[in-house]
Amino acid sequence: MQQKTMQQKTMQQKDKGHLLTSFFPFLHWLPELKDPVTLKVDFVAGLTVALVLIPQSMAYAQLAGLPPYYGLYASFLPPMVAALFGSSRQLATGPVAVVSLMTAAALEPLAATGSPGYIAYAILLAFMVGVFQFLLGVLRLGLLVNFLSHPVVLGFTNAAAIIIATSQLSKIFGVTVEKADYQYETVWRVILAAVDQIHWPTFFMAVLAFGIMAGLKKWSPRAPGVLIAVAVTTLLSWGVGFQQVQTTSHDQLATDSVKSLIADLLRLRDQHDPLAEQLVAAEKALLVAEKAYGPDDNRTLAALRKRDALVHRVRGLADSLKTELKELKSLHFVSAPAANGSVFYLKHAVPEGVTTEETVWQIEKISKDGIVFHAGGKVVGTIPQTLPAFRLPRFDSNRLLEFMATAVFISLIGFMEAISIAKAMAARTRQRLDPNQELIGQGLANVVGSMFGSYAVSGSFSRSAVNISAGARTGFSSVVTSLVVAVTLLFLTPLLYHLPRATLAAVIMMAVFGLINIKPIIHAWRSHVHDGLAAVITFVLTLVLAPHVETGIIIGVLLSLALFLYRSMKPRVAELSLYRDGTYRDVSFNKLDTCDEISLLRWDGSLYFANVSYFEDQILDRLSSKPKLKYIIIDAEGINQLDATGEEMVTNLVKQLRDSGVVMYFARAKKQILDTLRHTGSMEKIGEDYFFPRVKQAIDKAWQELGEDHARTCPLSPEYGRAG
Repeated sequence: MQQKTMQQKTMQQKDKGHLLTSFFPFLHWLPELKDPVTLKVDFVAGLTVALVLIPQSMAYAQLAGLPPYYGLYASFLPPMVAALFGSSRQLATGPVAVVSLMTAAALEPLAATGSPGYIAYAILLAFMVGVFQFLLGVLRLGLLVNFLSHPVVLGFTNAAAIIIATSQLSKIFGVTVEKADYQYETVWRVILAAVDQIHWPTFFMAVLAFGIMAGLKKWSPRAPGVLIAVAVTTLLSWGVGFQQVQTTSHDQLATDSVKSLIADLLRLRDQHDPLAEQLVAAEKALLVAEKAYGPDDNRTLAALRKRDALVHRVRGLADSLKTELKELKSLHFVSAPAANGSVFYLKHAVPEGVTTEETVWQIEKISKDGIVFHAGGKVVGTIPQTLPAFRLPRFDSNRLLEFMATAVFISLIGFMEAISIAKAMAARTRQRLDPNQELIGQGLANVVGSMFGSYAVSGSFSRSAVNISAGARTGFSSVVTSLVVAVTLLFLTPLLYHLPRATLAAVIMMAVFGLINIKPIIHAWRSHVHDGLAAVITFVLTLVLAPHVETGIIIGVLLSLALFLYRSMKPRVAELSLYRDGTYRDVSFNKLDTCDEISLLRWDGSLYFANVSYFEDQILDRLSSKPKLKYIIIDAEGINQLDATGEEMVTNLVKQLRDSGVVMYFARAKKQILDTLRHTGSMEKIGEDYFFPRVKQAIDKAWQELGEDHARTCPLSPEYGRAG
């Protein structure tokens, strides 16, 4: 009795331990850190990943349309949280190229890149992505990611890599152009601008960064090429005075039309900012009214009308601000010496007789106090020397609905990237991987990160490879990575001030070149034309419709589902006969004789509402082509499912054939098919005797019924050849 009680206590302790580790997966690997060797290799791996992550994350934040230091915010807590609550020990989480691209594509139509509103939307989107991923993991719905078929992901990834690379061309050439509705139009504008306005110092800085990274990758693969490129170009930028910035007063503008535009912009800001504050207050008042009085109360409806009116006005002003700012930033100026410093003229509107300098300037920032001009040599600039403060995302009920589809796609694409990396590493390290737990880890990383200024993140191919190559054994390496980022934010950000943005653009382009791989698409086409078609169409549409990349994914998913449905509507139907090795094979491929009285057919697919008519047509086709046909034997091994429509069709078809003097037998039907027929009563109508565990038994039964030693003259018999 005492022994039994002890066993029960032991079992209870195990259950509690299992429950605890399911909530806190890091408890699996935490005890391993007692080993000094494990602690050391994880520390080195985490430090190595951080050295790659810091410049890379700033580059990806730039790609997402955010100030570069927001990449550091996205690299602060998310890697640690994902490692603590995910199931993969080596997956390196943080900013990635594809998710950054999708973030920019979703937000650029709504607000000016880098503006406070844009940043708030990016953080809200990260929160929504995290909540969706977390819920998928908790509800064990990770299988939803299977709707993104491999060919669709192939097409999207290749197109996204090209879009990402070309989106950095303006930063490589040091030119600024107004973005068009489609990416290819913007790229063409960049090329035209580069022909006339290329900023050579910026271009040479980018070429130098490319040369360092490509050279080290070829001749010294283990060297941190990205870090070395960042260090060299930053030092050079500081040494030669790469950054060209000039702050002027409004009076130093010599063009009245530009002054008028700036006055309009400042007036719009004066109207917009107080209204934006009123909108926040109205949102809170609406929530209070809904809780206090209910959604249908007049006071709640009045609060709703007030909120909606403010939303309309704020959006209108925001759109006008965005348009004005775009127009101003697209203008090019030249300066001329004057008594009070310099006077700035529009490049193509310089008065006769005025001698100007060669440097071409553009507007960087506008305030009531003055105008900040830049001349192409852009650097990262000032980074707040502090950790991001805790702040809940700013919720906008109208934007929640707009962001829903984007959040779902970023969640699925990001998770697909993360889980594919995690699976590859789990196979290498022979560790257990739980996709749903990984969803929880990625979801929490995005939720927690969004509360500290992070935009949406995911698992990274390149950094995960660095992590495992550096010998990482547990998730502690990612904890170290987060701590190194924290130290950088607290103490090292002044070193990044002179980092050229052209270098960050080069880092992005080098990272995404590896994503361009056409061979898998060719392989998919050879495997099945439909798969190749889905990959190619997704690739083309994503490329053509960019920056609206989610449209390409949606069409690709719908196309792959439609092609799957089309294939399942007309599965392969093979008529079988006896081959010389004693097996039953397809007569069309092997040129075999068939029996006039017995037809043996194999159906390669489930029987459901979409293909029952095709099944019936195939049976009736055999009936019309063989006037002497007496028996149809269905080899049902390939039928995995039978829905209500399929069950009813089979029952009716058996009856129709019997009425016309033809018997239908079924061989090798699976348990789930037999269970369906028994549960619906169809088995009684057809008869248990018409189902056989083997094909040979069904054929023997037909021969017996036909009599007259029919087996000797039947191509389904081993004696058929001898009888000839």
